[in-house]
Amino acid sequence: MSLKILLKGQHHFMSQNGFEVLGVSSNGQELDDVQNEEGIRVVNIEMTRTIAPLKDVKSLWNFYKLCKKEKPTMVHSHTPKAGIVGMLGAKLAGVPIRLHTVAGLPLMEAKGVKRKILDFVEKLTYTSATKVYPNSKGLYDFILQHKFVDKKKLKIIGNGSSNGIDTDFFSAKQISEEKEIQLKRELQISDEDFVFVFVGRLVGDKGINELVEAFSKLSVSSSGVENSKLLLVGPLEAELDPLADKTLQEIETNPNIISVGYQQDVRPYFAVSDCLTFPSYREGFPNVVMQAGAMGLPSIVSDVNGCNEIIEKGKNGTIIPVKDSNAIYNAMQRMMDDEIFYEQLKVNARKMIIARYEQSLVWNALLEEYNTLLKGKEYAV
Repeated sequence: MSLKILLKGQHHFMSQNGFEVLGVSSNGQELDDVQNEEGIRVVNIEMTRTIAPLKDVKSLWNFYKLCKKEKPTMVHSHTPKAGIVGMLGAKLAGVPIRLHTVAGLPLMEAKGVKRKILDFVEKLTYTSATKVYPNSKGLYDFILQHKFVDKKKLKIIGNGSSNGIDTDFFSAKQISEEKEIQLKRELQISDEDFVFVFVGRLVGDKGINELVEAFSKLSVSSSGVENSKLLLVGPLEAELDPLADKTLQEIETNPNIISVGYQQDVRPYFAVSDCLTFPSYREGFPNVVMQAGAMGLPSIVSDVNGCNEIIEKGKNGTIIPVKDSNAIYNAMQRMMDDEIFYEQLKVNARKMIIARYEQSLVWNALLEEYNTLLKGKEYAV
């Protein structure tokens, strides 16, 4: 899924600019899609998302063998599990350039023994890498503060983000008026409704419990009773980070909360919405916030890495404290009630994304970094 969605287009771009690209991830339809859509070779190496020592050692061994066979000049890993497998396996196999992008740290919310394990794995990943790319300034500072790696190994590519945003694809112009009308009819959204949208996994770490609590209060208040909707776009992941029973019940029974599950194309759902609400506990550099902005939506985001860089308070959205349902409620209420404030944010939303995070800017910055490393200017084994 990360190869297919989070890094969409990047593999093809690099293959058109002098690189032979080999995509490695766990098996699945998405891996086949990457091969077909990006025009690159792919290899299946099973990796779990959970802490599973025996399976992780097997993944490491298989990746080490792959490196010995393919003899790559460069390995670039994304996500925590692929990071430790990719960086340690590549180092053991003697791969000269080993790059790891940090796009979020699960350890931020971990405690006790689990936190110690995750800290150790993160440090081992960075030690094994020759370069580490936090995809936001907040992550860069966090890594330095916790002394995970020496500053000389760290670098932010461009203005942040792992892949930038295709602003031609994520554009309100791509969704016809007929499509909007049809989707509103299907979802029972009226033209008078103010629609808040969340896009992502429906899990605790994304702030869904607080979001649903805040919206429930909003939807029964005198000003919000008939003209606000909360649109939830994304899958439930009960096995990893389940929502509170109270939250699940509210989603099920509140007629103003519309949950549509995972959607292949989220653009129509942005098109029928007025504001993104994204109260996540932790992020790297969230694509969803860039996507919403490119679609012309202002955002309510929590004060966490990435979110507080994409959004500038009072310019293209507003920033609230983490895990604070009252703050979410107040921000939602203002978006609905203060028309001048809302329109000001809306006007800036798309143009601020284009100026800083257009995909071509990110890809070309990364290509320049690759070529610099290959020329030996920052070569380190």
